[in-house]
Amino acid sequence: MSSKKSNFISCVWEIMKKPSTHYSIGALLAVGFIAGIIFWGGFNTAMEATNTETFCISCHEMKDNVYQEYKQTIHYANRSGVRATCPDCHVPKQWHHKVIRKIQASNELLHKALGTINTPEKFEGKRLELAKHVWEAMEKTDSRECRNCHNFKSMDYVKQGRRSVNAHTKGFEKGKTCINCHKGIAHSLPDMHEVDPSTTISAQ
Repeated sequence: MSSKKSNFISCVWEIMKKPSTHYSIGALLAVGFIAGIIFWGGFNTAMEATNTETFCISCHEMKDNVYQEYKQTIHYANRSGVRATCPDCHVPKQWHHKVIRKIQASNELLHKALGTINTPEKFEGKRLELAKHVWEAMEKTDSRECRNCHNFKSMDYVKQGRRSVNAHTKGFEKGKTCINCHKGIAHSLPDMHEVDPSTTISAQ
């Protein structure tokens, strides 16, 4: 059986090595180019389809827990009507970073299948662990997704409260990034007993 399989593979390889006798190189290149466009378009369409708030909350784990908390925050509803959705905060905009994040998300699909956080009780039991993963990831990227909307250099300290000016000034001087101080900005904080008490926590 293995010999037949080996012979078949060899025959296919030989056929693939031979030049086409029915089609010109130009025709083959054109077909390859069109096929590439179709593949690329399909790939990007799938990427964008999984990069929406609707897709994120299609899992009840997200819809019934963090999404309900997020709806009570200024990122969901505010006087200017500018909303930061799930992908705005959790998915990079740069293509190569986005692909890496999508690959990492396969682990989330595994835990969806396993039912790791499929009840409110299980979710609460994992809340601190899940939050730490997000905080660590955002710290490593210097809060990249926050900075898609919030530019340090564009901050007008005259329009900020005294407390905010003081915190931002000191934070920038110490090389801190958004997530160091603004945990709990869009979701409820977990039990923080295991977190460094010197970390500033703000929901403002």
